[in-house]
Amino acid sequence: MPDLPEHETEHETEAERRRRRARFLRDLAEARELRDRVQPRRAKTARLRHAMRMRTFRW
Repeated sequence: MPDLPEHETEHETEAERRRRRARFLRDLAEARELRDRVQPRRAKTARLRHAMRMRTFRW
């Protein structure tokens, strides 16, 4: 790692981190959609499992 002062890395990374995170989440959603199209049976099973988890979750 380069030896940059703490305040410089904080300054630069706040907006950059948001951009990277947004990009990552877009890519993740795209990958999920692609997987769901390619493997519809697995996607349906995953949806049902998720629904069951949400029904049994206690707040």
